[in-house]
Amino acid sequence: MNKKAFKRAMALALTGVMAMGTLTGCGGGSDDSGSTPADNTTAADNSSTASTDNSTASTDNAETAEAPADTSGAAGVDGWEAFAENVTLKIPVYDRGAEGVPNVSDNYWTKWVQENFGDKYNITVEYVPITRTDVLTSYSLLAAAEDLPTILMEYDYPKQAQWAADGYLTTYDLDEFAKVAPTYYQRMVDLNQLGYTEMNGDTYFALAERPYYDTAYTYVMFYRKDWLDQIGYDSYPETWEEQKAMYQKLIDEGLCEHPLGGHMVSGAGVDQNYAFRSFPLDEENWACYGDYAIPALGDDANREYIRRENEKYQLGFLNPEYYVTDLETEKASFVSGQIFQFAGYISADVDFLTALYEQNPDAHIGVQLQAAIDDPDGGTVSAYRADNPFGMMIGFSSQASEDEIKAAWMYMEWMTQEENLFTMQWGIEGENYNMGDDGLPVPVADYNGDCKQGFNNSKDYWCVTIEARNAGTIEEIIAASSPKNLPDDVTQELIDNYYRKVELAEKGRAVSDCNFAVVLDSVGEYQASLLELYTEYRDQLTMCDPEEFDALYDELAQKYADAGYQEIVDERKEAYEAGQSTKLQK
Repeated sequence: MNKKAFKRAMALALTGVMAMGTLTGCGGGSDDSGSTPADNTTAADNSSTASTDNSTASTDNAETAEAPADTSGAAGVDGWEAFAENVTLKIPVYDRGAEGVPNVSDNYWTKWVQENFGDKYNITVEYVPITRTDVLTSYSLLAAAEDLPTILMEYDYPKQAQWAADGYLTTYDLDEFAKVAPTYYQRMVDLNQLGYTEMNGDTYFALAERPYYDTAYTYVMFYRKDWLDQIGYDSYPETWEEQKAMYQKLIDEGLCEHPLGGHMVSGAGVDQNYAFRSFPLDEENWACYGDYAIPALGDDANREYIRRENEKYQLGFLNPEYYVTDLETEKASFVSGQIFQFAGYISADVDFLTALYEQNPDAHIGVQLQAAIDDPDGGTVSAYRADNPFGMMIGFSSQASEDEIKAAWMYMEWMTQEENLFTMQWGIEGENYNMGDDGLPVPVADYNGDCKQGFNNSKDYWCVTIEARNAGTIEEIIAASSPKNLPDDVTQELIDNYYRKVELAEKGRAVSDCNFAVVLDSVGEYQASLLELYTEYRDQLTMCDPEEFDALYDELAQKYADAGYQEIVDERKEAYEAGQSTKLQK
């Protein structure tokens, strides 16, 4: 498998899009779930993201919209015919190890897709579990066994670039794709995404839609509002100094021993330091150190982020055994009333909130607002990571036949059709949801019947076309996704948090990461070992004597650089200076 280098910079035109799905009738099934990133920032695979983008990147010569391919006479769904011989279509689905969700590769919904799509076109649809915490290893093992799924999809451009470089992906004809999947293709045109499809002059990728990509409203921090009431607070304070006083009072009043809990730091996406960066951003620094996937040990923003974690640890706000505590154990601590707050995705049924009220009938919860901008303290959370202005990047296996790839295009187009997408996102009326008087679906909380959905409203099945479950206005979308059948209704707080993020995005504080139009060989070579090394160094820095912090940070940053991080930074800088990267919006 030959490694290819990109010679052509990506043409990027990043347009914030609010796509409101049109409601249609359905006849399928659905349900909800959750997950967590760090420090009130977003996860790489949020169920949806923001509205208007004022901080995302674009190339200096961004293409706005290419002329659509000639799709006159295009087949589309109405013109498809069944394959003469059965075709096996293998589709990846994340196995997140989440509790309380159906088997990811064999459940009501995988059967529903087979019956309503596969059987009709003589396609056997197989879902291939991909370990969410170790995506690269999952795909590399499948590639070595010559058993890659037909579709390879990921949120992160560097992973797709690496797969292309390693020969996992094949090129494809965009005009032929447009004939088979005209709806999907036209949407890419409308969203100015065609510039992302090419690498070195060849077409490799198709792009899913990501509405609300810079507001990340679905991932929030829940906290014990009843505890704040007991210590005389009417809201969650926004400055760090005020927060410290609150946490200490929670301890002093005996409400909890370590209010912030904490869990082990490991894997890609940890320690998102956007709130500790200097604004306006320096573009070269953003390009070289700003990527969320590999922690930027050695950068000033990372130094200040970990300094804050060290302070939390020294003050006793963090669980002193956080480094051996997994996420599920931390969640259990919140449920049992041992810690003050816990973050997760919103949905009609949030398991840990339901369990919290069952174990603590007098509890009340609130939603922490994204902190205000330009706070005098300077260290509060006033900036955060925005997602890419596209959803899943879809590539096609170099091991797949032409018919298998055509079946993949058909699946993408079929899932994009309103009636199919609505059913996959919301489920069966009378089971997973009921129609409200306003004509919008109202999820059935705590649904546990035969049609139970997978993680996050079964998003891992329909993310091939869009990142968000949409129906109505943003307020209506949030209301539909707000936790149901709980003593406390946090819908308005979720809406308030969304508009706070809109305000921050408009002021350039929703930061999208730099994407590179070349394969960064050093990333593939060092990422895994650096993530493991970072965990070790991060724990040392969190627990060290504050007076020794800066000297130890410098020492460990040098070791980290020598272990491969400097090569990554240098390669990013070279690509940036060569014009082979996205740029900050001016």
